Amino acid sequence: MVFLPFSFTQQKKIKVVIVGGGYAGLAALTNLLQFAPDTDITIIDPRSYHIKMTHLHETFRYPLSDLLVPFETIEKRYGCRHIQASFQIDSEALRICQDNKRLVVNDEMVDFDYLIIASGCESKAIDSAGASNILTLSNFTTVSGSDLLPNRLSDYDQPVPSISVVGGGATGIQFLFEIQQFLLRINKRAKLSLIHSGNHVLEQFPAGFGTYVESRMDDMDIAFYPNIYYCEQQVDQVLLIDKETKAQKMLPSDLAILFLGKKQQHTLSANAFGQILVDQKPLHNIFTAGDCSHYQSLGSNTLTAQSAVRKGKLVARNILRHAGIPGLLEPYLHHELGYVVSLGASDAVGWLVAESNMITGMPALTIKELVEAQYDLLLAGIDTYVV
Repeated sequence: MVFLPFSFTQQKKIKVVIVGGGYAGLAALTNLLQFAPDTDITIIDPRSYHIKMTHLHETFRYPLSDLLVPFETIEKRYGCRHIQASFQIDSEALRICQDNKRLVVNDEMVDFDYLIIASGCESKAIDSAGASNILTLSNFTTVSGSDLLPNRLSDYDQPVPSISVVGGGATGIQFLFEIQQFLLRINKRAKLSLIHSGNHVLEQFPAGFGTYVESRMDDMDIAFYPNIYYCEQQVDQVLLIDKETKAQKMLPSDLAILFLGKKQQHTLSANAFGQILVDQKPLHNIFTAGDCSHYQSLGSNTLTAQSAVRKGKLVARNILRHAGIPGLLEPYLHHELGYVVSLGASDAVGWLVAESNMITGMPALTIKELVEAQYDLLLAGIDTYVV
């Protein structure tokens, strides 16, 4: 289906507005310009830069600036426009946008032929996220881990501070191992613990993932507390609740680093072609992609960069098909071909082609680096994705 032709009935260039400059939004942008270089594209995003979120754990080894691509650079590279603004919209407003082909941003009327909502989703909210002894993923989007962690640890007088990492999903595990190896590199002693609500880490993956990671945690003397809920980080201890007995438990903790997952607060339902559904009826000129979207199709709806990129590319192609002849749209059928979780600079665990095909160590890490290099090439205008 990816090879369906594009055929335009008129010479005027189409106007596309993309809300969200993350993985899905930029995948849509690059694919639109690949097939229709004269497309007029406006990106709406509250940041001044695109950030490669899947690399944030690597800021314990590399500068954060390596992961930031200013939208000013993207504007110059692709001839698009960036409006720095937040934008939220409800179902009724989407209907109005479909009818008027126009939206208001920063008191400016922005016209479009097609609109793509690719605004992602938020990390789960933490009431005490502003406390000095609590860090969340958002902290690492503004300061490199190699700067942020030593600054926080310098506040504690004890020779061996306790650090609690909360969340045994892919993000939490990747940060956990980077933190442990960073502490070894700077010769800083600390007691590192992982607190997780599940029985094993990485439970969304085959069982071998958790077994391998937990054995590596044992090797690195990382304490593991499964089946327990995080409740509150206090001055020098963390309050936990046992998942089964509901009994409270306190552990020494000077710093809590929270990775509690993503919150799909404003999920947009879409048909198999990526067109937003309102009352189960498609808005033909308004598409969605990325973590904020859920497609009614056989394709993967996982909250991963891989799925976000594939959805972004799909809606770009379908916009061009809708604008031309024959107008036959492509359904979303993508299934992930693999997934790799890094365990520091020299180890990883993942699967390739089939979930039963588990790989570890440097081979897994090499695959992860190749996949991430593929996205870097896409940002540079070189599309190496097969579909």
